[in-house]
Amino acid sequence: MSQAEFAVNFFVALFALLDPVGNVPLFAAATAGAKSRDRAWIALYISLFVLGFLTFFYFSGLSLLEFFGISLPAFRIAGGIILFLLGLEMARDDFTATYAEAAEAPVASGRAYVRKRFERMIVPFAMPLLIGPGAISSVVIYASQARQFGMQGALIGVGVIGAVALATLLAFLATPIITRILGRIGLTIVVRVLGLILCALAIQFILAGFAESTTGFIRPGVANPYGH
Repeated sequence: MSQAEFAVNFFVALFALLDPVGNVPLFAAATAGAKSRDRAWIALYISLFVLGFLTFFYFSGLSLLEFFGISLPAFRIAGGIILFLLGLEMARDDFTATYAEAAEAPVASGRAYVRKRFERMIVPFAMPLLIGPGAISSVVIYASQARQFGMQGALIGVGVIGAVALATLLAFLATPIITRILGRIGLTIVVRVLGLILCALAIQFILAGFAESTTGFIRPGVANPYGH
């Protein structure tokens, strides 16, 4: 595999796993009521978080999880539970109203609002919705493949992660357009439907985690129904 092929494959895989375009409606719901400038700063903070966190795992691999004695299946199950709680909230409650009310609450300044929103969105939006076990494990796998290229492989990997973080930023910056097109009612409908999808995705994460950690407990066709 050439360096160019490695970079392209790494980018495509990581972009598909993070799916920033598909998460735009969720980002719009999570920042409902925010000013465009504040939403842009939140998008920048999340993108920087993606860059820093994935770069950290690119170089550290599974050492941190091993230090705490946590397996990837356990991480996948935990992430699935968190996603299920988020999806349940989105499907049953007025998710957009909750964030809008928080956005309208008085804060010291726009920067204070941005910091508060970002801290609230780290879990579960940034993790495990954007950065899940699949993204972490893929980063670790590609980091091992990059060793054959030496220092250039490390630089290429960081560059790919930076490109994906930039794509995430650009996708989230398009949120005002999505918000204007859908409106409050349309956004609420989309979020409720996505909440149901997130619940199903969370259950799939949990099933996959059990399948990876047990033998014969979960049928392979259920844990990985489409063979990806």
